[in-house]
Amino acid sequence: MEAELGDELVALDVQRGECFGFNSVATSVWHELREPKSFEQLRDRLLETYEVDADECSQGLEDLLNDLTARGFIVLVP
Repeated sequence: MEAELGDELVALDVQRGECFGFNSVATSVWHELREPKSFEQLRDRLLETYEVDADECSQGLEDLLNDLTARGFIVLVP
């Protein structure tokens, strides 16, 4: 379950009873993941949208995807 609050999002894992808040950047990534995307596609989209250093963007995106994977929200496919 998810709900948008302005430019941010809150997701609820009903089975675990956990709530996860997405900031505006994470919300953008979440929306992009409605269809499968590669890491590079996600990174490039963020670089187009936000003024951020490419290395910082890559690291932040990797951290976010790892967190979403650990929470069971997404599955990474090699």
